[in-house]
Amino acid sequence: VNISVLHAESCNMELSPVARKTLLLCGWCGPLAIIISLIGWLMAGVLPFPLGPGNTTEEVARFYAGGTHVTMGIVVSSVSLGLVIPLVAGITFVMWRTESKAPVLTFVQLVSGTVTCVCLLLPMLIMATAGFRSDRSPELTVLLNDLSWLMFITPIAPFIIQNLAIAVAALNGEGSLFPRWIGFLNLWVGFSFTFDILAFAFRSGPLAWNGFLIFWLALTTYSIWLICMGLTLRSLALNASDSTQQVYAHDRY
Repeated sequence: VNISVLHAESCNMELSPVARKTLLLCGWCGPLAIIISLIGWLMAGVLPFPLGPGNTTEEVARFYAGGTHVTMGIVVSSVSLGLVIPLVAGITFVMWRTESKAPVLTFVQLVSGTVTCVCLLLPMLIMATAGFRSDRSPELTVLLNDLSWLMFITPIAPFIIQNLAIAVAALNGEGSLFPRWIGFLNLWVGFSFTFDILAFAFRSGPLAWNGFLIFWLALTTYSIWLICMGLTLRSLALNASDSTQQVYAHDRY
């Protein structure tokens, strides 16, 4: 038995053909965002060994002066992270269908999700700016690098608020269109971000911005979140009933 089918049927979600295709597209944006971003970071050399606060001024300046591929790889990542916007829109649509009478959690998720998109895009643009001129002062390049990484890692509040809003909506009774495991997933992902604020206090080790408990844990859990939320939207879209057929059947009988 397909659990996702039973879940969609029990919630009686109806979509027009256009809405189904749009929600499918929003769902696929989640996995595509992280896949293309990783490709861009690999192209730029950000991965597999990202710069850390322990790197010297010369090492940071040398990285950004390494060639056009550095800037273009970061630009590719910034563009792909923009795909999070349709994903947030799709999540908002599903939550709205659940709590249309009092969509407080829907608006909390929408606003916090929008802020997370800015928190993802702006640091990438600053990082690309750092690599735009190789003849600038190395100290300025280090400043831009520090600014981009700390802005990318430490603004945890909007991410956690978004996760909590989705978790409460998914775990709040039988009317939710999201399965319960989505709620627990969002609680786990939100908790994994709580370490990131400590990047301001450590310059080496697992709590530095490139450390295991900061960068790698957040990257792993957020990647899982993008994939799972995207595939869940896809499942809901595929298993929803066709509203146009139901209207036709109602008119016929």
